[in-house]
Amino acid sequence: MGTAIRPASTTPPFWDAFSDVDAIVEEVLVELTAMASDGTRPARTGPKAPLTGAALRKAIMAIWCVCFCGMQWRAIGQLTGILFGTLYTLFARWTRLGLWRRLLDRLRRMWRLACGDTAKPSTVVIDSRTCPSAPSCFARGVDGGKKIRGVKISIAVEKHGISLAIDATSANVHDTKGIVPVLRQLAGRGFEGPAIGDLGYRGERLAKAGAALGISIQPVARGRDGVFIQTEIAWVVERSFSWISRYRRLNTIVERTKEHLVAFVQIAFISILSRRLRRFDTQAGSA
Repeated sequence: MGTAIRPASTTPPFWDAFSDVDAIVEEVLVELTAMASDGTRPARTGPKAPLTGAALRKAIMAIWCVCFCGMQWRAIGQLTGILFGTLYTLFARWTRLGLWRRLLDRLRRMWRLACGDTAKPSTVVIDSRTCPSAPSCFARGVDGGKKIRGVKISIAVEKHGISLAIDATSANVHDTKGIVPVLRQLAGRGFEGPAIGDLGYRGERLAKAGAALGISIQPVARGRDGVFIQTEIAWVVERSFSWISRYRRLNTIVERTKEHLVAFVQIAFISILSRRLRRFDTQAGSA
């Protein structure tokens, strides 16, 4: 007897970001409609009419191109024919209204259910990645261990490698301090359970901070003598960082605000999930 629901494959096929790029556009449009209906996206007032139809789709595609291709805002504005001020203001407004966070949360729940899991995870994996940053970036410091002057991105992911919480600090902030805002985000969304990290997250102060939020920090060794060790699901966060490293806007940080950097990380995960969900629906329809 077969199962009624076929779990989604967690191993994606050959990766081609441009093959299903319309998927992210459709998902953003769906979320914008939902935000307009529940009042979280109020109608914009001003002399200019809001973008609609093909122009709105082109604007969403342009924002994705900024993230994936690492293009400058003015350059993509010249290519699309949309004014730089209009495009950047649209991205900033959607970020302020929480569009990317809402959309990522919805797609993550859909993907977990498609994989046969519960909507909410019971365990998360935490880690950080240090990226070089431009002098005009919102924060800049030197990571003494990696010898990189830039920004440190801290994230918490579930077992499929999809982010639940994201924060960014200057690179000189220690992991045990940089992860605390991520733990607070997790607690604010109702998560209680273990958070697995590498040995850089050892320490009584972090353990107490996590316990106060209902989260138990579990540092584990992920390497020995320079050799990587796959410990339970602790390795999935490394795969997540490799995924988002393909999005060039996240390799050298130039954002002037932390909120915009977090938004681009969310857009990267949204792009990955929307493409996977479309392929899963296509395979389920042909089965």
